[in-house]
Amino acid sequence: MGFSLPVFLLVGLAHQRAGASLSRGDWGRLFVLGCLGYYGASILDFWGLQFISAGLERLILFTYPTLTILIGVLFQGKPFSKREGLAVALCYIGIGFAFLHDLGQGDSRSVWIGSALVFASSVSYALYLSGSAPMIARLGAMRFSALAMLMSSAVTLLHFACSPPLTAFIQPLPVYGWGLAMALFATVVPVFAQSAAIRSLGAGRTSLFGMVGPLLTIGFGWWLLDEPISLAQIVGAALVLIGILQVSRR
Repeated sequence: MGFSLPVFLLVGLAHQRAGASLSRGDWGRLFVLGCLGYYGASILDFWGLQFISAGLERLILFTYPTLTILIGVLFQGKPFSKREGLAVALCYIGIGFAFLHDLGQGDSRSVWIGSALVFASSVSYALYLSGSAPMIARLGAMRFSALAMLMSSAVTLLHFACSPPLTAFIQPLPVYGWGLAMALFATVVPVFAQSAAIRSLGAGRTSLFGMVGPLLTIGFGWWLLDEPISLAQIVGAALVLIGILQVSRR
């Protein structure tokens, strides 16, 4: 987040001069969305991973597209088409297949605690996606992304500053290289790309396309980490892709 901060600051300043002034309510909404999206969702997810396996965590985490669509239907008056319903069903059946073999066994209390934390992360991210759509319509994708991420970065760095020891900043040089790469290619680029997608497709449909994420995780795990791919994962990947194609036919 520290490496990402200068980029968001520059983009935010450039678009702030060109755009209309923000009200106190706008700043409040930006702060809440920043806390929900890239701070709240991340920290809850990491806490949950201390209790459950990565396979179970991913399975729970990728409930956020359904939650995003449900929030839109229940609280924002958005329609829920049969095509979207079929796409959601196919995607979640596929996610279930893809991670069926990866579900870990453990202490039931830990599983309940970890699952609740990861589900809270999914809810937090779904709220961020749902709340970002009207803000993007008003402010534009670039301006909203930069300002919301500035809020999120500030809260993240404040949390880190309050969590001793600060000697955690002292790391080998390659760690900073990977941190910079993650800041650019796993934070800055996806944030602006996602906001542009929400502007074009809406939050619900954009979240459905996000279902391809765990499939890419499987592929990169096989390619880069020599993780085996099972028949269940192949079947799951096919179902998710069919679901995405179903909702994007137009």
